[in-house]
Amino acid sequence: MPPSLLSFLPIIIIVLIIIASGIFIVKQQTAAIIERLGKFHSVRNSGLQFKIPIVDKVSGRLSLKIQQLDVPVETKTLDDVFVGLKVSVQFHVLRNAIYDAFYELDLPHDQITSYIFDVVRAEVPKMKLDDVFVKKDDIAKAIKSELQEAMNTYGYGIVKALVTDIDPDQAVKHAMNRINASEREKVAAEYEGEAERIRIVAKAKAEAESKRLQGQGIADQRREIARGLEESVEVLNKVGINSQEASALIVVTQHYDTLQSMGENVNSNLIMLPNAPSSASDMLSDMTASFAASQHIGDIKHTKK
Repeated sequence: MPPSLLSFLPIIIIVLIIIASGIFIVKQQTAAIIERLGKFHSVRNSGLQFKIPIVDKVSGRLSLKIQQLDVPVETKTLDDVFVGLKVSVQFHVLRNAIYDAFYELDLPHDQITSYIFDVVRAEVPKMKLDDVFVKKDDIAKAIKSELQEAMNTYGYGIVKALVTDIDPDQAVKHAMNRINASEREKVAAEYEGEAERIRIVAKAKAEAESKRLQGQGIADQRREIARGLEESVEVLNKVGINSQEASALIVVTQHYDTLQSMGENVNSNLIMLPNAPSSASDMLSDMTASFAASQHIGDIKHTKK
C-alpha cells in the first residue's frame, strides 16, 4: 500500500465507523423514536433503517404487541364484606399515536392501575357480595369503558378488561359454604320427608286392602261354616235327631276336631275344657241362654225408645 494511503487509513476507518453508526434495525411489531438534536424527528417501523450519525439518536423503542397488566384490588361491598378482585387489562400502543404513547406518559402501567382502582372502588361498593359474582362482567365493561376513554388520549388502546378472580375474606367463604350446605341439607330433608310420607301412605293403603280382604275371607269362611252346619242339621233331622241334639253333636265334633288340630303342633298351647258327655249340651245351653238374654235386653231398650 502506498504511504499516501496509509496516512488516510485512520480517517477512512473513522468515516466507516460513523456511517455504520447511522445504520440500525427495528424488530417486527416495534417502533423506534428518532430525535434530531434532542427534538422529535420521526417514527421508524420494522426493518433496516438509517439515521444521521451524531445528529440523530434512537431515543426509545415501543412494543406494538398486545400487553397484559394484572392488577389486584381490595375493596368493600355494599353489605360490608371486604373482597379482593384481580383485574386483567389487555392493551396496546396505537400505531397512529406512537408519539403520544411515548411522550405523554412516563409510566403507562401506573396510569392504567390508577384508573382500575378508581373504577373498581366506585362500582363494587354499590353491590352486595352475591351481585359482585353475578355482575363481574358489568364491572369489567365499566373498567374498559373508563380506560378506553382516558388512555386513547395518550396513544393506548384497550383491547379487553377482565375480572379474573373474586376472593372474599376466608371467614366469609366459610360462612357462604355453610349456608350452601344448610340449604342443600334442607332440600334433602324435604325430599326424604316426602318419600317417607309416600311410603307410609302406600303401607297404610296396603294394610287397609289386606284387612279388607282378610275380613272378606273370614266372612266367606263363616258363611260356608254356617251353610255346612245347616246342612249337617238337616241330615241329622232326617235320621230322627232333633235340632237341639244335632247342635250338641256338631259342637262336640268341632270340639274334638279342634283338640286334634292343636295336638298336631308340638309348640301350640292346649286349653283343656270340660269333656263330660253333657259338656257339649251344657255349652250349647249356656250359649243359647246368653243369646236369648242379649236379645231380651235389646228388645227392652228398643221399647223404651
